[in-house]
Amino acid sequence: MPFRDRRIYEHPILTFHRGRKVVFYFEGQPVEAYEGESVAIALYALGVDIFSWSPKLGRPRGPFCMIGKCSSCFMTINGIPNIRACRYP
Repeated sequence: MPFRDRRIYEHPILTFHRGRKVVFYFEGQPVEAYEGESVAIALYALGVDIFSWSPKLGRPRGPFCMIGKCSSCFMTINGIPNIRACRYP
């Protein structure tokens, strides 16, 4: 699946201070992100809105609160299950 960047790069009022570009892999595909972005932000900015599936009912999970209080963004990261992707840089 090709990713399309939905980040805002220019804004008439706000300025953005991004870190250097880094690459990680999601479902076998390289993903470009910026140092300091959470995994959830990087994926969501590229159009990925389903991060995992609930174990009991198989419902899709994606970002919700983005502050680490809910469990909607749980992912398996580096082989570790149930990581809150919104808090994981």
